[in-house]
This record gives sequence, C-alpha cells and structure tokens, in this order.
Amino acid sequence: MLEAHGISATDVKKLLEAGFHTVSAVAYATKKSLLAVKGISEAKADKIAAEAAKLVPMGFTSATEVFQARQDIIHLSTGSSDLDALLRGGIETGSITEMFGEFRTGKTQLCHTLCVTAQMSVANGGGEGKALYIDTEGTFRPERLVSIAERFGLDPQDVLDNVAFARAYNSDHQMQLLTQACAMMAESRFALVVVDSATALYRTDYTGRGELAARQQHMARFLRHLQRICDEFGVAVVITNQVVAQVDGGAMFAVDPKKPIGGNIIAHASQTRLYLRKGRGDTRVCKIYDSPTLPESEATFAIAEEGIIDAKE
Repeated sequence: MLEAHGISATDVKKLLEAGFHTVSAVAYATKKSLLAVKGISEAKADKIAAEAAKLVPMGFTSATEVFQARQDIIHLSTGSSDLDALLRGGIETGSITEMFGEFRTGKTQLCHTLCVTAQMSVANGGGEGKALYIDTEGTFRPERLVSIAERFGLDPQDVLDNVAFARAYNSDHQMQLLTQACAMMAESRFALVVVDSATALYRTDYTGRGELAARQQHMARFLRHLQRICDEFGVAVVITNQVVAQVDGGAMFAVDPKKPIGGNIIAHASQTRLYLRKGRGDTRVCKIYDSPTLPESEATFAIAEEGIIDAKE
C-alpha cells in the first residue's frame, strides 16, 4: 500500500526486514525507530510517517463511534460458563489480559483451553483464528490440546496445526519472537497470543536491585510491543504472571500476602488483571483484580481432563 503512495519498493523492503509488516506498524512507530532502520534517512522517515498517517486513522473520533466499535468486539470463551459470565463473554480481543496466581491455580490450563476455543466459530464463543503460544517455563503440552479439542468436537490434528508454538530461552529472545509473530500475523488470521509466563525470564536474567531499572525498561518495551500487536491485529493477548510473597510489616495484616511481580509497569500495561487462587478440592477461584469495565467480583471454575470447566456444586 505504501508503494502506491510514493514510497519506493526498496524502502518498503527495508521496513519489512526491520519488522514493520503492516502500514499500522509504520504509523504507530516513533520517528526514532524509523531512523534506526538501515538506509532510511531523516527526510525518508518523515515522508514514510506522513504517508502512513494518511492511511491509518489516528485523530479524534466521537465517543459514539468508539462505543459502536466496542459492540463488535469478539470475546473468546474460557470453557467455563461461570467464568465467561464474570468476564461478560470471555477474554476480550484487542486488549491485554493478565492472569496471575501461585503455582497450580490453573493459569497454564486456561491458556491451553483458550488456544482451542480461539479456533471455534464466533457463534460458539471462538475467534475463528489461529493461536500463538510463547512458552518460557517449559509447561506447554500439545496432548492437552488434543483432549480439549475432543471435548469441543474439533479435529485434534487441525487444532494442533493452528497453534504456532515457540519456546523463549531469555528475555531478549522473548522480544525477538514478537517480531517473528508480527510477520506470521501479517500472513494469516490469528485470534490469540499467549505468553506463559511474561515475567519468568526477567526474574532470572536480571537479579538484584542494581539491575531493577534495566529490567523494568526491558519489560516495558516488551509489553508495549504486545500492546501494538493488539492494536494492529485485533488479537486477544493473554499473559501469565507469577506472584511474590510480601515479607514486610504490612504482610502481617494482609488477608492474602501474595502480590503479582513486575511492579507498576505490568500493572499499567494490562487492561484486565485476573487473580487466580486455589479453592476447595479441584475448584479454583478467579477474581477480577483490575478492569476498566468489569466490577470486582469472583467466579469459581474447575480443571479437568477436557480443560477448564464449570465447578460442580
């Protein structure tokens, strides 16, 4: 499209090589990041940005238009009707949903279930698209996808073919995988991006107070990139987060002394934050921790062979 607006084919190729796969990506980029592309001068950067801005609406619109656009937002089913009701339809596309909790609370199982429901028709609570899974903890199990697919009456082979998987080995690699993800999303329709967990590698790659600022800046860039993927491709982004026990004086009076790691950076980056904790027996409890639209309330669900299901009374 940019070529039709007077940008040369060689410059478009340079932008593609630098990870700009859509006109939106160019329009949302800062001038600094365009100048970082090899062979793009200041004059070229200005021209490219100006042409991209003409193609992507970036000005003011009325609240009515935004309201109408939000009515068409697709929600991905979690597999549990109680949990879907709590989230008013399921996981929202076009935004970042963060799930945090201690181990064995169902974070990874929820991610696996969403990978299957994302492929279902919109009428059945799906997104009619592929899923992309970035695993940092080594907990991705394709056999789980097979049993969840059988529950929903989908062909397990098709479900597995439609999930793109990558294992991230360090925080820089995690960032590079997002650039590859953008290239794949420009080629075919994706409905979901899962990063499980978004923070695990930062806990080991950066240690001590001395590296805290560098860690938070890197994490902020990673989350900003995820937000851009939401804006560009309209996918649902689900990230999982670990918790840390508070050991200061305030923990004595806290009902639940666990809090999500990542500080304010991750708190401001995700639109919806869900806190998962263990319930009685096989049940788990999901609480809306923070959301711009959903009230603070809870729902119970259970983990079964066929994924996330409603808790049995």
